[in-house]
Amino acid sequence: MRIGIVAGEASGDRLGAGLIAALRCREDHLEVEGVGGARMEEAGCKVLYPMDRLAVMGVFEVLGRYRELAATRARLAEHFLSSPPDLFVGIDAPEFNLVLEERLRAAGVRTVHYVSPQVWAWRPWRVRRVARAVDLMLVLFPFEENFYQSHGIPVTFVGHPLADEIADANDKEAARAGLGLSPDRPVIALLPGSRSNEWRYHVEPFLQSALELRKTRPDLQCAFAASGREGRLYIEGILQRLDPEIPIKVFEHRTREVIAAADVVLTVSGTASLETLLVGRPMVVSYRMSALSYLVARFLVRVPYFSLPNLLAGRRLVPEILQGEVEPRRLAREVSRWLDDPVAVEDLKQAFSAIRLALRRQASHTAAAALFDLAGK
Repeated sequence: MRIGIVAGEASGDRLGAGLIAALRCREDHLEVEGVGGARMEEAGCKVLYPMDRLAVMGVFEVLGRYRELAATRARLAEHFLSSPPDLFVGIDAPEFNLVLEERLRAAGVRTVHYVSPQVWAWRPWRVRRVARAVDLMLVLFPFEENFYQSHGIPVTFVGHPLADEIADANDKEAARAGLGLSPDRPVIALLPGSRSNEWRYHVEPFLQSALELRKTRPDLQCAFAASGREGRLYIEGILQRLDPEIPIKVFEHRTREVIAAADVVLTVSGTASLETLLVGRPMVVSYRMSALSYLVARFLVRVPYFSLPNLLAGRRLVPEILQGEVEPRRLAREVSRWLDDPVAVEDLKQAFSAIRLALRRQASHTAAAALFDLAGK
């Protein structure tokens, strides 16, 4: 069996690696090639193009890279059309993958899109392109299954692999010991995202909010989670510029441990907020983007919340701080509320536990089974 696959960022790389591993459990002679990161390559994917060139967010940020992205997509289409796979799987990156899937499907290649674009939140007319582009949509959240069923698009709710992977008990003391943090002083975790344009907008306000908190909590420990070497160097550069003596630690590729060690997490929206929910830590969710991207999004977004914890709960569980409101004092004030209210933290953990159970569906194996069904294997 031969599968073409394209993932566009770190979370997609993780999903792709789990899917490839689950497919190999049922198919010994499996060939996988396309675009992926280190995890997918380790799982056995032949990487044709570097994944990091696809990792871009925001309407105008994408436009700035359009020529490069279009050329890469054209080369991938030519490759897969000249030697068609049994299935093509696009993992997230909808602006890139749906166009590629539509072209491949029109030529007779069966296509699957793994992780729904947020058509239920904004630009809902994109569902028409989805209908043209995919033979099957694999979704991570239950409300997405309802959406696609209402539009007559074949869909399978697979749950989220992180919910299967993360244990119910995450030992705070063990995580702190592993990171070299004191067991008896409060910790905040700072998660500025996995993409370069997220770091640019979040590292400095997150750092300054930590400094604000330390004015009244001098014993506070602060831990930045960097998604890779480039992110770590960026964070360390900001630290060096502002104050090289600031007692803040930066950890590379240890996001889960940093979250587990924390009393409160200050995070960007997206997978990081979901991981925080699944580990069971209170959080403040933030997001900034370019002024032009925000202007467009403000008129198109149709949901009351932008963070996954609140979307999954259908109510406001955690604070959401957006765009111009992302400033140090506001962030520090919201973090302090969690530090000062243990009763609210316990209530939040109960709500998080219910969501975690709903998302546990052995996602990678459920997705693999859906692919085999589509391929008639």
